Amino acid sequence: MAELTIDAVVFDVLGTLVDEPAGLRAGIGALTPSPALDAPGAERLLLLWQRHIEREQRRVVDGDRPYLPSDALDREAAEVVARAAGAEDPGAVAAPDAVESLARAARRLPPWPDTVAGLARLAGRFPLIGLSNASRTALLELNAHAGLRWHQALSAEDARTYKPDPAVYRLAVTVAGLPPERLLMVAAHAWDLRGAQALGLRTAYVARPVGDPPTASDRFDLYAEDLADLAGQLGVS
Repeated sequence: MAELTIDAVVFDVLGTLVDEPAGLRAGIGALTPSPALDAPGAERLLLLWQRHIEREQRRVVDGDRPYLPSDALDREAAEVVARAAGAEDPGAVAAPDAVESLARAARRLPPWPDTVAGLARLAGRFPLIGLSNASRTALLELNAHAGLRWHQALSAEDARTYKPDPAVYRLAVTVAGLPPERLLMVAAHAWDLRGAQALGLRTAYVARPVGDPPTASDRFDLYAEDLADLAGQLGVS
């Protein structure tokens, strides 16, 4: 740890600090009372949501479509899922308010069991910056729902693009007023850490059941089982 000097910690939010699939599953389950929507069916709908968001964010980053905040992409994904749910069970037609409720499920995500205590522990030693692809409005609701503690929460909306575009990580560097190498980016997604690494940030991978694990070629500064493990590696009692 002697070679790793950190003055602020930057956290990814979705998947890293909150269980995004669990919140979306709850929203999908409430979409229709149809008994035809069994567990495998719900997982297929969840995958549809995830693929839509990933594809459309990538299109924004690549310049293939104009920037839209995450709220708009969530509504698109909710409509895709509602149509697919109706295809599986033609007798189940989701009302418009049910589709809107599903879109808002992306803001009602439960924290992982170690998240709240882990953030509180780290906040006693470091400034904490949340850096999320969620819109400003979605991030506000998400933080409140999950009880996340920040010194500053930043949305990719301020860069009008999405991670892993370097412009998003630059938001954290600018707000911190520090050289990139004095910031530690924490995420459960290797692709996110690679994006931060490319801009010069130090990196810490935290294992989550829904994350994107590192490959054999990845070289991150820290690898942690959870936030308690991360705090210990950073010397936080």
